[in-house]
Order: sequence, then structure tokens, then C-alpha cells
Amino acid sequence: MAQRVVLTFLGTGTSQGVPVIGCQCPVCCSADPRDNRLRTSAMVEIGDKRFIIDAGPDFRVQLLREGVSHITAILLTHKHKDHIGGIDDVRALNFVDYPQIHTVHIYATAQTVACVEKDYDYAFFTERYRGTPEISLHTIDPEQSFAIDGVDIIPIRGRHAHFEVTGYRFGELAYITDFKDIDKTEIEKLKGVKALVINALRFTPHDSHFSVAEALEVIDQVKPERAYLTHMSHEIGLHAQAECQLPNNVKFAYDTLKIEL
Repeated sequence: MAQRVVLTFLGTGTSQGVPVIGCQCPVCCSADPRDNRLRTSAMVEIGDKRFIIDAGPDFRVQLLREGVSHITAILLTHKHKDHIGGIDDVRALNFVDYPQIHTVHIYATAQTVACVEKDYDYAFFTERYRGTPEISLHTIDPEQSFAIDGVDIIPIRGRHAHFEVTGYRFGELAYITDFKDIDKTEIEKLKGVKALVINALRFTPHDSHFSVAEALEVIDQVKPERAYLTHMSHEIGLHAQAECQLPNNVKFAYDTLKIEL
């Protein structure tokens, strides 16, 4: 029997989040909770396994909101701070059952692993102070599928302007963010998914992120049953007004939205 798969959008905003500090635009002043976006992150639950994709500056708030106290692993898409800036907060997960210690396993490509080791060097010292994050880093090859606790995961390679980023496919679900370009070989890896999550920063072009039109072009090539746009700035407009501009099978995601396969 196929396992139940649930994706929860922990955050759907761009690097500044929405509202943006100091901004008085209609989106940043909106009373619609769908227009309030934390930094982009997601939780994928497969059976009793729980995977977090990216741990940005809002990681603590996101896990508190969803009542998360135990996870299987964190998968990182790339090294930018809006995707790794909350890793220190794994300490709460480490010690939630103290004196039992739960090491948090983090999976990423070599470039991202190196950045985590640099930014959180104190977590990897030989002699560490009490309460230091308990982290185990795992370097993945973006060309090779891998498994975590029996769950098969396929990396999807993309370019975020000047460097590579990594998306992930879990069976009939795929999640990619911060892509600006994707090769045909990677499009082939996405075909057959029923649900695709893809970044769309705004309607107008941007030099390092898909626009809505570019995301829709990828969706048209992959042909999932349904697709959800994430990593959106306040320039996307009000959720209630912007969504009517999308095809019927495509939706703007919002924080706390859950999708099930």
C-alpha cells in the first residue's frame, strides 16, 4: 500500500519575507493571512518520516506553529541565508527528550555542506561547549538518487543565476525553489509527478529566480496534475487578486497550506 504523503508549506516568501520591513504597499498591509509569508521552507511527511526542506531565519517560528518536535532529516536546497539561517535552532530538537540526544541529519550538496560547516563551525569543533547543536552532515551527489530511512529521494539540479541549487523529488511529489534555469535532463526527472512545487518570485522577469511565466513554462513541460508556486515576493500582488491569473491546475501556495497525495 502506498504511503500517505503530506506537504506543509512552512513558508512561501522570498528572502525578505512578506510583509517587508518598512513597506506600506497593499500586500504588506494586507489583512489576508495568505499575504503574510515567512521565508520559504516546507515539511514533507511520508508515513512516519518527516523531512524539512530548508531551515531559514524563520525556522523556529515555523516549527512552533506546526507543533513539530521530532524530524527525520533536513534537506537543503542551497547556501543562501534565507535557506540555512535557522540551523542553530535544531538544538531544541536535539534535546527535546533530554537526556536522550537526537542528532539532526542534514543533507545537501558539497557546496552547501561547506557553507554550513563555515557558518556553524562551533557545532563541529572537537571540544564544544554544552548545548552546541548536534548535527550530522551528509553530502549528496546531485546526479544520484539516495535514500533516508527507506524513503527514496531524487535530487533535481537547477541554476540560481551563478550557481547550482537542488530540488527534491519524493515519488509523485517534487519541490524546487530558487531556480532560474533548468536543463531538459532535469525536466525529464520531474515527469510523472502528480504535484509540483516551483518558485515564482513575481510576474516580471528577475535575474536569478523564475518569474510566473517561466514557472508556468516548466509546469507545461512537466505536466503535473497540479502545481503550486512558492518563494514569492510582495511584488506578486494580493493573493486573492493574483491567483485568478493562473491556469486552473496551478495555485499560489501560502503559509500553512497542506497538500496530500
